[in-house]
Amino acid sequence: MSSRRGVGLSAFQNRTALSTSYASHGASLRSTHASSLQNQLSVFQSLLHNFALQHGDTIKSDPTFRAEFARMCNAIGVDPLAGSNVKGKSGGKVGRKGSWWAQMLGGDVNDFYFELAVRVVELCRATRGENGGLIGVQECRERVGKGKGIGGGMDISDDDVLRAVKSLDPLGSGFSVITVGSRQMIRSIPKELNTDQSTVLEAIQVLGYITCSMLEDNLGWELARAETVIQDLLADSLIWVDEQTPEKEYWSPAAMGADDL
Repeated sequence: MSSRRGVGLSAFQNRTALSTSYASHGASLRSTHASSLQNQLSVFQSLLHNFALQHGDTIKSDPTFRAEFARMCNAIGVDPLAGSNVKGKSGGKVGRKGSWWAQMLGGDVNDFYFELAVRVVELCRATRGENGGLIGVQECRERVGKGKGIGGGMDISDDDVLRAVKSLDPLGSGFSVITVGSRQMIRSIPKELNTDQSTVLEAIQVLGYITCSMLEDNLGWELARAETVIQDLLADSLIWVDEQTPEKEYWSPAAMGADDL
């Protein structure tokens, strides 16, 4: 006959009490940790606030300094353009409060990005016939900075242009930033590039131009595939054709514009 005793009710009660104790202790640790992180975040935001007030003029005037400050904001989850006010016709503002930067530095910082966004839109529309609605971020920055065709220039960085385009998202404007090869491009038409089209544009960035035979030799494409992709890009004005060569050569106006800057 076995001398081993069975497990009694008290053992189950002790195990339940132990599990409850562990759960309570874990919840307490999580609460303490969350409270500590919240306090640290509040302190950091307060310091960031003071930093913004102290260096407000530099943030407004220096594109590099402004970009680094924006990265500091993003690191702690503060979106400088979130909750931006919208001005009505009467000059009043809709909404309880403006963006974080507007509160810290005044509405002129938000106005800077809104004005820049307007200029980007104007430039994209003015050049759509040239590039089919696809312009490099660098080219956009250079042309807006020089004020070509849209008034005076602005001292801006690529980061400023990207933020200005992002500020258009709530409007459903169809403006977005895509990456083609190693370059960031602003797309101002609501149309997605397929894989073959992106490949051809990337090849033009690397080689300067392409021909159907180059696509056949380097990518292993059939002639019909190469011609189809090229015709689609031509129809959207994303590439131009040079017919004064033994074989037609196809160039990207966006890549040519970047080289001319």
